[in-house]
Amino acid sequence: MTRDAEGVLDLLVVGAGPTGIAIGAAAREAGRSCLLVDRGPLVASLVDYPVDMTFFTTRDKLEIAGIPFAVPEDKPNRRQAIAYYQAVADCHGLALALYEDVEGIVREGDLFRIEGRGRDGATLRRARAVAIATGYFCNPLKLGVPGEEQAWVRARYREPWAHHGEEVVIVGAGNSGAETALDLWRHGARVTLVYRGDTPKSTIKYWVRPDLENRIEEGSIRAISSARVVAFGDRRVEVETRGERRSIPAEAAYVLIGYEPETGLMERAGVQVDPVTKVPRFDPETFETDVPGLYVAGTIQAGSETHRIFIENSRDHGERIVGHLASRSGVAAVSVPGE
Repeated sequence: MTRDAEGVLDLLVVGAGPTGIAIGAAAREAGRSCLLVDRGPLVASLVDYPVDMTFFTTRDKLEIAGIPFAVPEDKPNRRQAIAYYQAVADCHGLALALYEDVEGIVREGDLFRIEGRGRDGATLRRARAVAIATGYFCNPLKLGVPGEEQAWVRARYREPWAHHGEEVVIVGAGNSGAETALDLWRHGARVTLVYRGDTPKSTIKYWVRPDLENRIEEGSIRAISSARVVAFGDRRVEVETRGERRSIPAEAAYVLIGYEPETGLMERAGVQVDPVTKVPRFDPETFETDVPGLYVAGTIQAGSETHRIFIENSRDHGERIVGHLASRSGVAAVSVPGE
């Protein structure tokens, strides 16, 4: 990575997931100095996925930066995806500042001052442009009820082995809740699924839903519908359902009710964010926000509507952003596929 004589970057990217890597690769291809900053490891969201997860998306639709995703399986697993994206970052020689939290982005004339905190203390960087590509997986939704902070109540599911023979309560009956309930049941846990609706969500993957419904119907997985969790007690989950209060024994509980993006960083930088949808204000063609030189990319563009944007339909975000930067500076822009 080469800064100018004053140590100014052409582009700083907040977030080192697939979208951030794609932006960095596009910047490198265009001869721009670029640094990716992330509060966690490279592709942190994938690192936090369930250990044995397999993507629903085929490998070709997960490819970025023109590098083939060369695995024998049509639908890669988590381990393969992590290795692929890390290899893309290495192939393009991306500059990374990992385990560094960006705390503030301030516009100062034609530049941005980016303040952060890493393992060795405070950091201060300057860049001509900033792209925020932090996604949403880092911010699980909470119920906001008493006892939720206890160690046995978790917001992320990793693997089933520790729960063999245990009573486990799953809160939420979307894709994550359904798949977690089935995985735990298949590995010997006694599972209770608690959800607000009359039935599990209609958006559950088409091959998962009948499996879950059959397990509920035969009694293998207990289901409490039209229910609201009111508290987590001493190894018990307190719920209200149809006017009655029930106390469910639990040695572990998973609250899997979705995610939403953290918008505080961009709001402090001056970006307007819809208070309901969490969608930032940005140009849909260039991805530049209402703060000149500050861009948003990837799933964070969709706010709380997390189903609208994913890796497959955001792979060109990096090329679009870098292309817009090039057009503003009078340097030839990189091409965008399909245009």
